[in-house]
Parts: sequence; C-alpha cells; structure tokens
Amino acid sequence: MDYYSLAFILIAIAFFAGLIGSLTGLGGGIVIVPALTLILHIPMRYAVATSLISVIGTSSGAAAAYVKEGYTNMEIGMFLQIMTTLGAILGAVVIIWFELSVDILGIVFGLVLLITAVLTAQKKSDHLFTIDKDSLSYKLQLHGTYPLDGNKVTYGSANPITGSLVMCIAGFLSGLLGVGGGVFKVLAMDNIMRLPFKVSTTTSNFMIGVTAVSSAIIYFAGGYVIPYITAPVLIGIILGSYIGARILKHINVALLKNIFAILVSIIALYMIYNGYSGNFDTRHE
Repeated sequence: MDYYSLAFILIAIAFFAGLIGSLTGLGGGIVIVPALTLILHIPMRYAVATSLISVIGTSSGAAAAYVKEGYTNMEIGMFLQIMTTLGAILGAVVIIWFELSVDILGIVFGLVLLITAVLTAQKKSDHLFTIDKDSLSYKLQLHGTYPLDGNKVTYGSANPITGSLVMCIAGFLSGLLGVGGGVFKVLAMDNIMRLPFKVSTTTSNFMIGVTAVSSAIIYFAGGYVIPYITAPVLIGIILGSYIGARILKHINVALLKNIFAILVSIIALYMIYNGYSGNFDTRHE
C-alpha cells in the first residue's frame, strides 16, 4: 500500500472517529486504537500515542463549539480535570517505563464497560438535579445552565468527591490504553454526579484534550509518535469532531444514549478479545 492510499484510509477512519467521539464525549480513541491495531497492524504503543494526539484534535474541534452553544460546564470540567490529569500521567508512565501486562486489565475493563452499556441503554429520564445550597457541589460552584428547546435550564450536581475519584481512573486508563477515558468521564458525570447527559458528553469533550496532552508528552518523549501516521489522523478527526459538534443539538438524548451504549459494547468486546488473546502485551513490542 502506497502512502497516499494509507493517508486516505487514515483520514476516513479518523473522520468517523471524530464524528462519533464528539457526539458521545468518548474521544476518537474508541475507533482509532482498534482500527490501527486490528486493521492496519500498527503496534499497540504507537497506536495509543496516535490515539492520544487525535483525542487532542477531537477536543479542539468540538470543545469551542460546545462552549459557545452553552452546553459545556467549564467549572465542573476544570474541577474534575485535576484528578484526570494525574491519572493520565500515571497511566503513561506505567506503560512506558514498567513491564506491565495489561491483558488482565483489558478483560476487566471490557466487563465493566459491558455493564456500563446495559445501564446506559436502560430507558430513564435525563438527569436534572436540583441545586442544594448546603451541598459541597454548590460551594464549589458545580452547577449551571444549558439550552433546551429554546430555554435555559438550570441544573445542579451531586457527589463531587466520588466523581473526581472516578475521573482519576478515567485518566489512568486513557494514558495506559489510549481508549476509554471518555467512557468513564461520561459515566461519572451522568450516573454519579447526576448531570444532564448532553452536559456530560460536552464537558467530557472539553476535558479529554487536556488529559491526552498530559500523557501524550510522555509518549512523544519515548519516540512513539510517528508523524506520517499522526498527521492524516489529526486532519480527519478535527473535521469529524467539528461536524459532530454542529449536529449534537439536533439529536435527542435517548438516541444519543443508544449510540453511547452500542459504542461502549464494541469497545468492551474489543478489549476482552485482545486481553484474552494476549494482543495487548504483544503489541507493546
């Protein structure tokens, strides 16, 4: 395969990844890592490094539009980003400098994601948590408004400490595998902190870029970022995430949650298969 054909395939894959990543808040890594490792047979560490760079593109392409439209909660994002960044740095350090087998982690992670997919697919009303002025969340200013049917809807949040701990796990998995950080970010904000789902996905998009930068620097220093692979991926994912951000407001929450559940199931099967087959460790070489 010549480079132009490879570049076209990479841009097409990345465009789809950016579109899905911006709509669901998962980041493009859920498509990029499986595609690079299973389809194009790129070693795992290089695929993870490319994925982390592409996640920066997803965040850049979608975050600005979401902030402008009033969906992203900057205060919540910055509060949770502290623990997420620490986790991401730790995950990258572990996989680069330690001889860690991640096959068991991949299987456990996949099982957790399957449970997450089932819980997400269940029909339930979107969260609209009432602001409690005596709560820690209110004191930390973890509340806000978002547009709904032409109106501004006010919402509060719950369990900020538990949410931040889950964010640390999300960052660790993002730095370790280049995929999955967005899943736990959305899960923490939607199910634990009781934020509206669109607020969760858009705030996740805002956060994943910072998370990816903190761990991508370590991969770059280790020599795992390959420009001729990363460049077309970055182009495609920015375009896809920009279009995804434009169409988010026209998609209802129920449909968005179904998309989320399907994608999480795909990630879960991918993780379990590769963990069981020993592909994660072999692709680290």
